[in-house]
Amino acid sequence: MPAQKPRLAVWKFASCDGCQLTLLDCEDHLLAVAGAVDVAYFPEATRGEISGRYDVSLVEGSITTTHDAARIQDVRARSNILVTIGACATAGGIQALRNFANVKEYISIVYARPDYISTLATSTPIAAHVKVDYELRGCPIDKRQLIELISALLAGRKPVTPAHSVCLQCKLKGNVCVMVAHGKPCLGPVTHAGCGALCPSYDRGCYGCFGPKETPNTVSLSRQMAHLGMDEKNIKRVFSTFNVNAEEFRAERQRHDS
Repeated sequence: MPAQKPRLAVWKFASCDGCQLTLLDCEDHLLAVAGAVDVAYFPEATRGEISGRYDVSLVEGSITTTHDAARIQDVRARSNILVTIGACATAGGIQALRNFANVKEYISIVYARPDYISTLATSTPIAAHVKVDYELRGCPIDKRQLIELISALLAGRKPVTPAHSVCLQCKLKGNVCVMVAHGKPCLGPVTHAGCGALCPSYDRGCYGCFGPKETPNTVSLSRQMAHLGMDEKNIKRVFSTFNVNAEEFRAERQRHDS
C-alpha cells in the first residue's frame, strides 16, 4: 500500500493574497510539489478541503479580528508544522500602522457605516498568538525561499534561510553601493536578505520589504541617512512601511517620534 502523501494547507488572514500568489507563481516547481503532497486546503487555488490534520500549514496574514484570533488557534492545533509567510504574518504588515493610531478614528474616516466594522485595535503577527516553527519574510515572499522551505520539509531537513543583510547580496551581485556611491538612503544594511537585492540592482535604495535582519544597527543607519540629508520625518517614514511592527523597526520609528 503506497505511503500517504504529506498534507499541505495554505491559510489566509488579514493580507492582500500576494504571498499566496507567489506560491502559484512557482509554476513548474509547483507541479513537482503538487505531485509530492496533498494540497488539503488552499482557497486561492481550489475549493476542495480535506479535513483533519495537516503536516505543513503555510499561514499568510496578520491577526486583526477576534474571529481570526480564535481561528489561528484551531489552525495551530491541526498543524504539525506551521510556517508564517510574508510581512503580514511575520510582523503584522502595513496594517500594523493602526497600532500607532486611534483605530476608531480611522474607521470613522474610511467607512460610511463604521458600525458594520468589527476589528481589533492592533494588527499582530501570528507568532504573537501561537507557536511558529518557521518564518518566511518579505512583501511578498521570495519564491526561491518558498521552494527551498517546502523541499526541505518534504526531505526532513532544516530549511536554509540566510539571516544576513541585503548588503551581502549586493556584494555577491557586484552592485555598487547606492549609499556610498550615490548618496541615496537605503535600508539594505539592516534588512533581512531574500529579495536578491532587487531595488539596489536598479539603482534604488532598499525599502526594507524583508524586515530587520539579526542584530540590525538601526540607530547608526539613521545617523547616516540624516548625514545624507534626510530629515526626522522621512527617517521615521522609511521605518514605517511593510514591517513597521517588527520589533527593531518599531523601536527606531518610535525613537523619531519626538
